Formats: sequence, structure tokens, C-alpha cells
Amino acid sequence: MRKAKGPSELGLTHHDRRRLRRAMRQASDARAFRRIQAVLLVAEGWPVEQVARVTAASARSVYQWVNWYLREHQVEILFDLPRPGRPAVAAAITDSVIKRELGRDPLRLGYNALDWTAPLLAAHLSRRYACEISADTLRRRMRRMGLRWKRPRHAFTGKDPNRAQKKARSSGN
Repeated sequence: MRKAKGPSELGLTHHDRRRLRRAMRQASDARAFRRIQAVLLVAEGWPVEQVARVTAASARSVYQWVNWYLREHQVEILFDLPRPGRPAVAAAITDSVIKRELGRDPLRLGYNALDWTAPLLAAHLSRRYACEISADTLRRRMRRMGLRWKRPRHAFTGKDPNRAQKKARSSGN
């Protein structure tokens, strides 16, 4: 059975412990705090398996965090790098463009529709601004803008009081 290396054998010094304690007090991100805590506990002589249990991480992760730290002895290496997030879809189609196009009459634009639907507006925006946008993405953006799709309400009216006269004229009577 192999004997576990102590902190000094790993290359962790009292300067590292002090640096890690200071970083733990200042850490505002939970993931970074957990990584710093794990490396600090190893630096204080705790066995990796016990550190893994205390920090609710795998032993493999603890070894990885210690190795990251030992490369440069910099706490910053334990922080997550900024992530760009999901790439923007159809950046040319802004909120103001959506509102402007919603205000236009689809019938006057040559569409065979009295009102916009999400698929129709998405197709129109994609053609007009030369960047693809799906109906789902359009719905999501409109929801974020506080807009909602509603079915058009048709107003039903009673019979035209002059209907009989109009019918009589059109039939030649």
C-alpha cells in the first residue's frame, strides 16, 4: 500500500495555507469557495478521501484542484473562467425591430393573412433581415419583452338591417 504524501511533500507551504485562508474569507462564489477549502484542507494535512467527503466532491476532483493550485501557487486558478453563454441568435433582429414589424399589416406586405402568427412573423423577419430566427426564439423574445400571442377575436354582429334591399338589387328585382 502506498503512503499518502504530506503537504510539504506535495509542495504546499505555510505561505500557501495563509494565502488560501485569506482567499476563502474573500470568496463570494460557492464553487470557488469549495475548491479553495479542499486545497486548504489538503495543505493542512487532511487525507484526500476525507476532504472529498467534507466538501461533497469526488477524490478525483480534489486531486485535480490541488494539482491546478500547485502549478502556479495562485488561488485565481481555482476560480471559474467567465463563460460566454449561449450565442445570440439573429442579433440583427432587435426588440425594436420586432415591435416595428408587429405594427405593420401583413396583408399590405403581400401575405395572405390579416394578423401575424409566430411562424409568419419569424419567416418575414428572417427574409427581411437576412438572418434566420425560429418561431420559438421569436416567442421567447416577445415573452421577455412583455408581449403575448393571443388569438384574434372575431366580432359577430347581427344581420344587416338593409340586407333584403341589397339582395333585391343584386338579383335584378
